[in-house]
Amino acid sequence: MSGIAGTEGIAGKVVAITGASSGIGEATALLLAERGAKVVLGARRPERLKTLSARIEQAGGEAAWVRTDVTRSADLNGLVELARDRFGRLDVLVSNAGVGPISPLDDLRVADWERMIDVNLKGVLYGIAAALPVFREQGSGHFVNTVSTAGLRIVPLQSVYAATKNAVRTLSEGLRQEAGDSLRVTVVSPGFVRTEFADHIDSEVKAQILDSVDAFGLSPDAVARAIAFAVEQPDGVDVGDIVVRPTAQA
Repeated sequence: MSGIAGTEGIAGKVVAITGASSGIGEATALLLAERGAKVVLGARRPERLKTLSARIEQAGGEAAWVRTDVTRSADLNGLVELARDRFGRLDVLVSNAGVGPISPLDDLRVADWERMIDVNLKGVLYGIAAALPVFREQGSGHFVNTVSTAGLRIVPLQSVYAATKNAVRTLSEGLRQEAGDSLRVTVVSPGFVRTEFADHIDSEVKAQILDSVDAFGLSPDAVARAIAFAVEQPDGVDVGDIVVRPTAQA
């Protein structure tokens, strides 16, 4: 796995990824493992994690996995513990798990609102609670939080989703300022990406989202490359904010 551009800053790092069973998380795991990282995979679908881990290992990489529901703080603790037990440390936590059952506020889908808060915001907080003490003990560490361009350009129907993503953006900036000179914090804001995002939507908005994704959505690999760029930077260089969107996206 040597000789690939960017490997010098990634090879040997231990990277835990939530939402790793598909989409951006899966693409990130594959790319970082290809570049020499040891990846620790977390998601709610263990059969997919097992398959992904086997694929990485067959290609010569190193991977571990554990079923992880980011709405449970104990699961995030378990993900971090697995990284330390298997590989001795944790260098990067990619908080990528997210849901977006978007709908008009008039629909009053309160359960969907709570789900977005639990996964998109509290899931990141639980990850910070699990990893921050480890990073402090090591004297180094990197948080990479996946947010969204939905928080940069507010549009109807996405109010709660955008609010959760902007909460993570604010949280990340506060974390960066508190982190000191030994920890790094990166926010990655994808636009339309070809993932399972629309699967969580059961309102009339779903068709609009699918049309946009089909027309010009990015491959998850594009976002994975952005994450790899942030991870591969030398110590002392913090790439704080990356926006990755299709050129056709408004």
